[in-house]
Amino acid sequence: MARRKKEPASVHRSSIASAAQELFRQKGIASTSMDEIAQKSGYSKATLYVYFKDKEEIVSFLVLESMEKLYGHILQALESDGTTKTRYDNICQSLLKYQQTFPFYFQLALREINIDFSHTDFLPEEQEAFRVGEKINEKVKQFLQDGIAAGDLRKDIQLMPAIFSFWGMLSGLILTAENKKAYIAQEMKLSREEFLTYGFDTLYRSIASGHEKI
Repeated sequence: MARRKKEPASVHRSSIASAAQELFRQKGIASTSMDEIAQKSGYSKATLYVYFKDKEEIVSFLVLESMEKLYGHILQALESDGTTKTRYDNICQSLLKYQQTFPFYFQLALREINIDFSHTDFLPEEQEAFRVGEKINEKVKQFLQDGIAAGDLRKDIQLMPAIFSFWGMLSGLILTAENKKAYIAQEMKLSREEFLTYGFDTLYRSIASGHEKI
């Protein structure tokens, strides 16, 4: 451990969280103990508790990382030029790429996030994850408003319900395509990509004004 003494705390926390992530992915969060995380990360259990008070704090650290990565993917998709439909497709593809590249983080991003910060019994990572989530919502809200202003999206869209609905439907569609790809290929005669394209387009039609060609 001597080689690590001069490294900042953030390096130790990232190293421990990285080891924990592997275990969580293999065994599940509930089935992973702090002893196993200590052994996997190469830290003594006493040193582990210097950087994380418990397993839930490690999970919160990873949730924050997942939200930050998701924000980066969404930001890149929305900053691209093109029509409303093109930007929508970019969002869908960014979510798909995020799930394929970081499957565990994708699952973490679907977890419930603490939103009650009126007391002091919360983790700093929880508040920061909430803040990043709100940044994502604001970016997507602006996208919807731009689409409405351009006449491409329906004017009666309720912004926040639409954002949450689409997040649930898009993430569910991506997970279905991953978990049921054998059935999709055998019974629907569709590739994973064809199934997703159909699903993404179907969802877009639910908010399109009817004036934009799809």
